Amino acid sequence: MIGNGDRARTQCEVVRLFRETHPDLPPLNQGTISKIEAQYREMGHVRKVPSKRQAVVDDDTKLNLLLALEENPITPARQLARDTVRLKYLDFLRA
Repeated sequence: MIGNGDRARTQCEVVRLFRETHPDLPPLNQGTISKIEAQYREMGHVRKVPSKRQAVVDDDTKLNLLLALEENPITPARQLARDTVRLKYLDFLRA
């Protein structure tokens, strides 16, 4: 059930209402409405959320990190990340 004010509608009613209100737009199906409703219930909005892309750390960089640690094992992780190809700290921890 999707409610707005005092009026609650089923997902099928929302699909029908959308088709009547916006005949020029591609029709929505019940699955789309279900996903939109689930996102709204979870996040409180339906704006697009940027995806979090995981950085790729190549083998040469990993090897450089290991060599730097072997030379000085007490070097802080943040310092290693700064010194090694300007990696972000979190990318370094994933390597």
